[in-house]
Amino acid sequence: MMEFLYFPEDKTLYIPAVISLLIFVIGAFVAMHFIKKASKKEEEKWNQKYDNLKD
Repeated sequence: MMEFLYFPEDKTLYIPAVISLLIFVIGAFVAMHFIKKASKKEEEKWNQKYDNLKD
C-alpha cells in the first residue's frame, strides 16, 4: 500500500526524535522569552524618550 511510510516495530527508535523535538521546542520558548524581554526594554526606552517631548 504506502511503502514510503515507515513505522518501526521497535518503538525505542522514536526516542531520539522526541528528544530532539523537545530540545528545539524548549529552545524556541527560550528564544521567544528573550525576544519579548528585549522588546519590552526597547518599548520602555522609546516611551521615555518620546513621552518627554510631549511635556
